[in-house]
Amino acid sequence: MLNILLMASPQGGQGGGSPMVSLLFFAGMIVVMWLFMIRPQTKKAKLQKQFGEGLREGDKIVTIAGIHGKIKKINDNNTIQMEVSPGTFFTIERSAVSMEYTTAHNKPAEEKK
Repeated sequence: MLNILLMASPQGGQGGGSPMVSLLFFAGMIVVMWLFMIRPQTKKAKLQKQFGEGLREGDKIVTIAGIHGKIKKINDNNTIQMEVSPGTFFTIERSAVSMEYTTAHNKPAEEKK
């Protein structure tokens, strides 16, 4: 493929750029991809994990499905017993609690105090 592109160049098949420039361009693309795609995702995953580990009994939460409730019990197997209405309990995975929805739901309650 590269040979075809070089043959079609106006210099008659001569490659004008050095391999070092191509290598630096490729390395630059990798750095940009890391800065704008990979790094923010790992940072968000770390925050989500810390949020999930910081959950306590009595916290009001919202799941990723949009179900609102209160934590009644945190089980040893990474599950949470959540009370959605008096006497009605769901068992959900700890990872099913949405950090964004929960903080948005609890934010107005904190501002009123």
